[in-house]
Amino acid sequence: MALDPIVQVHDLSKVYRQGDIDVTALNHVSVDIQPGEFVVLMGPSGSGKSTLLHLVAGIDRPTSGDVLVQGINVANLSESELAVWRNQYVGFVFQSFNLIPVLTAAENVELPLLLTRLDRAARREQVRAALELVGLGDRSHHRPDQLSGGQQQRVAIARALVTDPVLIVADEPTGNLDAKSATDVLEILRALSSRSGKTVIMVTHDPKAAGYGTRSLHLEKGEIVA
Repeated sequence: MALDPIVQVHDLSKVYRQGDIDVTALNHVSVDIQPGEFVVLMGPSGSGKSTLLHLVAGIDRPTSGDVLVQGINVANLSESELAVWRNQYVGFVFQSFNLIPVLTAAENVELPLLLTRLDRAARREQVRAALELVGLGDRSHHRPDQLSGGQQQRVAIARALVTDPVLIVADEPTGNLDAKSATDVLEILRALSSRSGKTVIMVTHDPKAAGYGTRSLHLEKGEIVA
């Protein structure tokens, strides 16, 4: 029995105004993504792949078209509704780890939970489970400057996971990592899709990284070409 798509992008366009010029970042893109897929977005710089990722994740708003995640039209949400929706439904992993230097790994991972109604004990249990999942249960009290780049990115993944989102979006998550650390991060993302049933959407320039996905979409000049 076929599942309903978890992400439905329909006739999506994004136009940016730069001075007197309109720049089309996405041009009438439509795509469905199934639950548990690991979709990789590839293409040259300026092709629209990060724009598509940001629109699906509710970071940016489309000029026209619809983005539905689990039936919710993200494009129609107010700013306050979007903030709540992102915290509940989306986990973010970026090229820069965006960890707060003065906080421990556990405290960084806990940050999204501070916006929930969970009590302290429940938050700590979810933080512990998330760090264990990325193999850093023994590094919970370390600050970012006491961790390698690969370990910092795994903390960022734990932070993305801690609210149990339905969707994980990753924008060049291995761009700042050495080959071994990049492989570790990609293995975690693949396991989240194949074993935990998370839907993962990742932007990358690296064909080797793309090989970890279940499907690749190639964008050029704001359109999906393959």
